[in-house]
Amino acid sequence: MIFDPSRRLFAEGLGTLLLVCTVVGSGIMADTLSADDAVSLLGNTIPTGAILVVLITLLGPISGAHFNPVVTLVFALRREISVTLGLAYIAVQVAGGILGSLLAHAMFDLPVVQVSQKLRSGQGQWLAEIVATFGLVATILIALRVKDEAIPVLVGLYITAAYWFTASTSFANPAVAIARGFSDTFAGIRPLDVPAFIAAEVIGAAIALAVTGWLLRPKSDGEPEQAE
Repeated sequence: MIFDPSRRLFAEGLGTLLLVCTVVGSGIMADTLSADDAVSLLGNTIPTGAILVVLITLLGPISGAHFNPVVTLVFALRREISVTLGLAYIAVQVAGGILGSLLAHAMFDLPVVQVSQKLRSGQGQWLAEIVATFGLVATILIALRVKDEAIPVLVGLYITAAYWFTASTSFANPAVAIARGFSDTFAGIRPLDVPAFIAAEVIGAAIALAVTGWLLRPKSDGEPEQAE
C-alpha cells in the first residue's frame, strides 16, 4: 500500500517526536532515579532501542520510518525518494524532534523551553558520531538487501549497542541533535556543539553509502571468478 505525502509526512513527524520524547524523557527519569551516570545511561539506552523497534515496525509501512535527515538524504541520493519530498521529510523530522523535547519537559514539570548547556565537543566525539552514523546507515542499507523484515530489531539493537561503544552515546541523527539542543537535561547538547555533530553524521552516512554500494554490488558477467 502506498500512502499519500501528507500521511507520510505526518508519520515522519510523529515518529521523530516520539523518538526524541523517549530519548529526553527517559534521560530525565533515569537521572532523577539514580546519581550513577552509568545507571542513568542504561536507563536512557533501553527505552531508546525499544521505541525504535516499535516506531519502525508501525510507521515503516507508511513513510519508511526514516526519522533521521541523513537517512532521508541517503535515500534521496539513491533516488528512492524525490528531492522535494525528502526536504519536506527533513523539515517535519526537525520540527517533530523539537516538539518531542518540549513534550518531555512538560511531562516532567520542567520549564518547557530550554537551551542545553551540556558540553559535547572534541575530536573523539566527532569521530564517534561518524562511526555511529556509518553503522546505523550501513545496518539499514545492508538489511534492505539481505533481511528487510528485520530492520526494526536491527536498528533498535544497533542504537542500543552504539550508546555504549561510542564516546558521543550515538546521536547519529541531525534532527535528534538539534532537538536535544533544546533540552538542558541528561540527554542535552549545547547548540554550539550541534553543527559539528551534524557534519560528522553526514560524513558517516556518506561513507556508509559508498561502502555498502561497493559491498553489495553483484559480480559483473565479465568479472573473473576468485579462487577459494
